[in-house]
Amino acid sequence: MSLEPAAIEAAFLDACRTEVETLKPGNVHRFAPGHGMTVETFLDAAAAAAPMIARRGSSVGERVFAATKASFEAVGVNANLGIVLLCAPLAAAAETSGRGAPSSRTDRVGALRNGVARVLAHLDAADARETFAAIALASPGGLGTRADDDVRSAPSIGLVEAMAMAADVDLVARQYCNGFHDVFDIGLPAGDSAADEVASGLGDAAALAIYLAFASEFPDSHIARKYGMETAEACRKRFESFSNSLNGIADRQERLAAALAFDAALKREGRNPGTSADLTVATLLVRNLAEARAE
Repeated sequence: MSLEPAAIEAAFLDACRTEVETLKPGNVHRFAPGHGMTVETFLDAAAAAAPMIARRGSSVGERVFAATKASFEAVGVNANLGIVLLCAPLAAAAETSGRGAPSSRTDRVGALRNGVARVLAHLDAADARETFAAIALASPGGLGTRADDDVRSAPSIGLVEAMAMAADVDLVARQYCNGFHDVFDIGLPAGDSAADEVASGLGDAAALAIYLAFASEFPDSHIARKYGMETAEACRKRFESFSNSLNGIADRQERLAAALAFDAALKREGRNPGTSADLTVATLLVRNLAEARAE
């Protein structure tokens, strides 16, 4: 597969829109704002970032910095650094994964995954410098304490090596080191197996299933940075219980009420599984890229 910038941009915008229109407890969505941000914050940030993410011939580092800068200038806050960090390598892979369209969706996903591996293998110190500049601009508390300390100086190591410094505590950094394993092997199957009735009234079934899979499987990196790993693990267990209980609720209104109650409780406590949301967008982007029309 080899996609034009317009197709990559459209796939990215659709992934961002689908994610924010789905009721993801603790995170911002169309059913309720949170953490000082609204749906419009994320849609405006996505619109600003999309052309930079999809810009043909740009390196991963260039895409990350340009998209982060454009987003920050558009909304004035760090709305999508994690999304940008995850989606830039996927966009670069979709652009360079070979000519022609494999016959099946499975083949197209495989081609994209192989393309991501090639992109990651060629990341260098220039990519690291651009990425670290983006992190410093967004000031997120970003890739964990060790890597965040390093963004204050120009790195001399490649981006994957730099990400490895935080991979044990940050799921975004981890994707750079494991070939986006969690996106392809946890997020994608969760979305593919989603039942429409489970998400009825809560937004997109695949987006909800992907989000709950990540939030139930991993202590969220954003929560861990803010409150510590013990709190993040406790929140993970709450998501696991919620996910199991949601599957057992047949009535649409009861399902919505349960999700909104969990959402409100998490937001009262300041618990925002932002990394799970970022990984959800990345997974939705993979789905969209695999279904897009190749050259």
